[in-house]
Amino acid sequence: MTTVAHPTTTTASPPAPKRGLRLTPAALIWPAMLYLILTTQVPFFMTVYYSFFRYNLVIPDERPFIGFGNYASLLTNPQNLQVVLNTVILAGGTLILTLLIGGAMAMLLNRNFPGRTLLRTLMISSFLVMPIVTAVVWKNMLLNPVFGFFSWVVASLGGQPVDWLAQYPMASVIAMITWEWTPFAMLILLTGLQSLPDDQLEAARLDGASPLQEFRHIVMPHWTQAIQVVVLMETIALLQVYGEIYGSTSGGPGLATTNLPYFIYQKAFAEYNIGLASAAGVITVILTNILAIYLLRMINRTNITNKGG
Repeated sequence: MTTVAHPTTTTASPPAPKRGLRLTPAALIWPAMLYLILTTQVPFFMTVYYSFFRYNLVIPDERPFIGFGNYASLLTNPQNLQVVLNTVILAGGTLILTLLIGGAMAMLLNRNFPGRTLLRTLMISSFLVMPIVTAVVWKNMLLNPVFGFFSWVVASLGGQPVDWLAQYPMASVIAMITWEWTPFAMLILLTGLQSLPDDQLEAARLDGASPLQEFRHIVMPHWTQAIQVVVLMETIALLQVYGEIYGSTSGGPGLATTNLPYFIYQKAFAEYNIGLASAAGVITVILTNILAIYLLRMINRTNITNKGG
């Protein structure tokens, strides 16, 4: 009599946990966070630190603590208030023009016509030009009173050549920055138009809506979020304009085109007044953040309203 041996089944034991350092998602983020802190927050807090001292590089050994003295000097000097006003005029004027021109260009490029892709590429090209190059081109080729293009046009029409940067400095700077930033507004607004369903426009046309009514009741509500994105991004960028002013007017004549970034440059690298320049930098950062937070909340409020409606 033979005995059949049945194989014994063994249950597999779970693998032993690996020993060593376990990287969590938070641990993987920390190297980038440390780099961001070192490159942004450390310089900012150093700027805040220097803003409480009367610190001039001409006399580096003397650095008395004056508290909020630099801030008081900035906020009580009428010339400095003119600089703040120039910053608001420059940013606001450029923003309005880029929205109007960019919106018109976006509506044009939203239509089908031969050469639309080439025209779109040519219109975007000005946004790719460096700010200092933009200033040099406008100053020497377009606004020059002797051989500039605009002066040649005025002289051809029987007028007198105009020294644009001397007689209309702020308008000239706004014009060159508008030329530079209009493609950005056009791209964002064109994206908003292309996301608009065609059936809504066709339904409005079938109902007898005029082009003005179509734009007011269909295009503009759909454009709201895109417009707010343009306002947010351009406002933050336009409050930091420096290269165009440095390469064209150097803040002049007088203080006519001096904004906060150029004012900080003058105080730090022309007068070597690090304390006052640091205080101006802190004020600029605070104002920019307040404005950015307000615009972000406005965008979020609009999104919630649109979803609820």
